[in-house]
Amino acid sequence: MSKTVGAVTSANAGTKVHGKKVAYWSVTLLLAGALTLSGLGQLMKLGGNVDLVANLGYPLYIMQILGVWKLLGVIAVLAPRFPRLKEWTHAGIFFLMTGAAFSHLLDHDYGAGGFNVILPLFYAALNIASWALRPESRKL
Repeated sequence: MSKTVGAVTSANAGTKVHGKKVAYWSVTLLLAGALTLSGLGQLMKLGGNVDLVANLGYPLYIMQILGVWKLLGVIAVLAPRFPRLKEWTHAGIFFLMTGAAFSHLLDHDYGAGGFNVILPLFYAALNIASWALRPESRKL
């Protein structure tokens, strides 16, 4: 009887690990996709990126800097190994996204329905979830 209980417990543990892995990759790939599109949009000065930056009073060259850092961040988060780099990357993404949200908030540039504040905070939340769910191989 105890062997059966042990086998069931082991199977449940395996399911939990698999579920956590699926959750990690789902959240991380969503974050990576969002950062890639955002970074490319900034580098190519597409859509409302120019207006967002100009309305806040930042110089337009900041778009190239942010775009490059976002794309490098995506590479760092997705690449295998380098757990310390991943820690710094997650911190950088958090600072970038909360900084964007607070810049819009403090400038009273909320966008339609608060979009300019809510979207970067959503990305920050995705970033936190990715960091929290990361597998042991991606931890220090």
